[in-house]
Amino acid sequence: MSVTDLADLTAVFVDPSAYADEQRFHAACRVLRREHPVVKVESDRYRPFWALTRHADVLDVERDNEHFRNAPRPLLVPAVMEARAAANGGQVLRTLIHMDDPEHKAFRAITASWFLPGRIRMLEGRIRELAVRYIDHMTDLGGSCDFAQEVAVGFPLHVILSILGLPEEDFPKMLQLTKELFDADDDEVIRSKDPAERMAMLLDFFQYFMALTADRRAKPTDDLASTIANATIEGQLLNDFDAASYYVIIATAGHDTTSSSIAGGLEALLRHPDQLARLRDDPSLGPTAVEEIIRWETPVKEFMRTAVEDRVIGGETIPAGDSVYLAYLSANRDEAAFEDPFRFDVGRTDNKHVAFGHGVHFCLGAHLARLELRIFTEELLARVTDIQFAGEPSRSATVFVGGLKHLPISYRVR
Repeated sequence: MSVTDLADLTAVFVDPSAYADEQRFHAACRVLRREHPVVKVESDRYRPFWALTRHADVLDVERDNEHFRNAPRPLLVPAVMEARAAANGGQVLRTLIHMDDPEHKAFRAITASWFLPGRIRMLEGRIRELAVRYIDHMTDLGGSCDFAQEVAVGFPLHVILSILGLPEEDFPKMLQLTKELFDADDDEVIRSKDPAERMAMLLDFFQYFMALTADRRAKPTDDLASTIANATIEGQLLNDFDAASYYVIIATAGHDTTSSSIAGGLEALLRHPDQLARLRDDPSLGPTAVEEIIRWETPVKEFMRTAVEDRVIGGETIPAGDSVYLAYLSANRDEAAFEDPFRFDVGRTDNKHVAFGHGVHFCLGAHLARLELRIFTEELLARVTDIQFAGEPSRSATVFVGGLKHLPISYRVR
């Protein structure tokens, strides 16, 4: 294989349009997993890094949080933005994904009890009410809709912002925040690519969250926002920046990944009608179907870690200070980890996908996401019939988080 060929293959990690073209992405990663599973990636836009495409290598790094740290490069960000943040004295955000232990452990503990399985199960009734509300909305839409935009986005947004304690009239503002953070590479979605204008938008959101902190400290309630606002670490309240960053990660990651899974799950079922029929006939497959949908969709495409000393991964030495790119979508199609990984199987067992990460940084909201996806799929299949594509689905251009941005369908609601 020539250097040029290898550069073409590794370009899928730095080209936002590659994740919108799954055939191209998976074709490249098949070759990389087989021939160059740990590969150095050079790019004009990003600082160099090592891409890890195999499931086992991703797990090795996720488990080794002592030698592979989140800081200072937890995700793929253009070099010019990294330089601008450094010149401004730090990051635009400082969330759990930017932290390492012991700080990460202390900050995660603030909200960890909210996302324990027992507490999440207590939300099942409310989540089902909201699922029914959005199925009813499909009736109002008259038998056809853009499912990704008009249904899948709203349901998990409503769930997480209700838990956070934000008023429903502010939900569109939070949706816009998500787009500013996660869809910066998609020309159709983003309002502006001008760094100064985007920074001004983000500062506007920080002002909103600072006001939220002040309000919950003055008048605490029983919502998650109050928990964050009044939390202390080593006897000190969080500063405004850390509190606002915490709200941001909950309000954005808490719904965007789930909406991608809901829309992507429906697309997968429509493209595999035998599996759709199987799940309709046997609702007890719901839990395994949820895991398969999450594996299949993998909304979080990557996180990064930086080696604190020379470490060998997949036979390659990663020098101290170099960053590795955890290619989750590739790992979740690894032939060595999954039997027939390109088969969508709602009854798949032993599904050890890495869509939620692994180890100390395992997704805080995984139990909530699973419950939302299971309940919504149950309600959808119980009431909505004759679902068909009404146009061609399209995916967002991204190098971080994303999925379907359009899923036109027609249907009947009982």
